[in-house]
Amino acid sequence: MTNSPELLEYTLGTGVRAFTTTRLGGCSEGTYASFNINEYCGDRPDHIRANRAALCHALGIGPESLILPHQVHGTTVREIDAALLRHDAATRRALLEGVDAVMTDVAGVCVGVSTADCIPVLLYDEVHRAVAAVHAGWRGTVSRIVAYAVAAMTARYATRPADLRAVIAPGISTAAFEVGDEVYEAFAAAGFPMDAVAHRTDRWHIDLPVANFLQLEAAGIPLDRIQVSSHCTYTECDRFFSARRLGIRSGRLYTGIMLRPDIN
Repeated sequence: MTNSPELLEYTLGTGVRAFTTTRLGGCSEGTYASFNINEYCGDRPDHIRANRAALCHALGIGPESLILPHQVHGTTVREIDAALLRHDAATRRALLEGVDAVMTDVAGVCVGVSTADCIPVLLYDEVHRAVAAVHAGWRGTVSRIVAYAVAAMTARYATRPADLRAVIAPGISTAAFEVGDEVYEAFAAAGFPMDAVAHRTDRWHIDLPVANFLQLEAAGIPLDRIQVSSHCTYTECDRFFSARRLGIRSGRLYTGIMLRPDIN
């Protein structure tokens, strides 16, 4: 039986709800145990449906208001507007294919991304009542997807970066994220300050949270408006999914954000 999911919640203001699911509180089994809502990683469809229903119940929304794109480590940002929400399920699924960031100004719609070591980033514009969720793996981080998302919010909602609040949610820590020379060289070629985002032991380690923090700072978000989770998905894989620990065919966390429909 599906229980209520454990949510790691973030305080961003009264008008918004922001959270990350953990592994706890669902009905999935094995490497998907127990709370997985991602349909692209091999879990049983009936378990996914039950877990999604439990999350929607916890959020007080219908299943059509839970948005989860199929991510490809790119930089596409998709707006979730009234027109997209009117489409049938197959069309919506197609529109969310190959998307790594989603944004909306529609209250009562939860936009989110799924991760299992990659870095989820949430953005909230309290002034213009708009939110975004961003999936930043190392490829997306190198390509500066966070900057794309801030720019998209600015273009669509007139967001001022100085008004944004941001959360860098749980992902893999620098100590756990060992990479090859090609990953180090990709960050260096992209102009990242390597003394700040990398260090070497036997192999290179990249600090993905810091690399995304620097992008938020460069975009103009005040430092005191950026929250950074201290959780590491790799070392805390009993509570958080980690693809490096559990394998690719395992569950995913869902990091979501939703404008509260009862607050203007």
